[in-house]
Amino acid sequence: MRNIKLTIEYDGGRYSGWQRLGKGESTNTVENKLLEIIEKMTGAKGELFCGARTEVGVHAYAQIVNFKTESHLKTYEIKNYFNRYLPMDIAIKNVEDMPERFHSSLNAKSKKYLYRISNGEFPSVFDRKYMYHSFARLDVKLMQEASKAFIGKHDFKEFSTVKKSKSTEKEIYSIDIISKENELQIVIHANDFLHNMARMMVAIMMEIGAGRMRTSEVSALLSGKEAPEALLPADAQGLFLLEVEY
Repeated sequence: MRNIKLTIEYDGGRYSGWQRLGKGESTNTVENKLLEIIEKMTGAKGELFCGARTEVGVHAYAQIVNFKTESHLKTYEIKNYFNRYLPMDIAIKNVEDMPERFHSSLNAKSKKYLYRISNGEFPSVFDRKYMYHSFARLDVKLMQEASKAFIGKHDFKEFSTVKKSKSTEKEIYSIDIISKENELQIVIHANDFLHNMARMMVAIMMEIGAGRMRTSEVSALLSGKEAPEALLPADAQGLFLLEVEY
């Protein structure tokens, strides 16, 4: 039995996430598109394990997936087969044979997410599916100052829309906020993320950058002294799974 690792790029705009979470089932997921191809390619139903379960509308530059198969196809043949039959908004970038014990979820040591913000005079017609446009002019220095409070181990239960979780303590290794012409990029590196956690963090940093929250409020939220009042996660189209590290 072979253990195949896939590195995948996808536009999550029209999918119900990597895998449908919560009540109800949806076949319109990135996972299901891949499972359909695996069955067609190998003649057997497969099971997929992924590095990060991206949410509805979230994109990926490098999602990591593995599955077991008895297929004798060469890795380049597997890659070509996937890319021939997958929809054009999902692409297989790389295929590798891995040791039997490799597990893309259990072996993941850390994850990086990128959030893209358009901060020009008007929203881009052509980038609107992959960036969030902020009509408020964002103070990058304030956002960078606020991001420092996130670094380290914290209980992120107030930074997720899913309150039931085995553990809500996560460790943030770094947050980089990069200012480019008419664009801000926020890269968050952590050992793991709760559902919508990255988008909630971005939403709070944008509120601070817009002058609607104080930098001191981040520490208060993390300590549980305050709860975010009716604060929604940042829009999904600006978020990308950038990397899963092993």
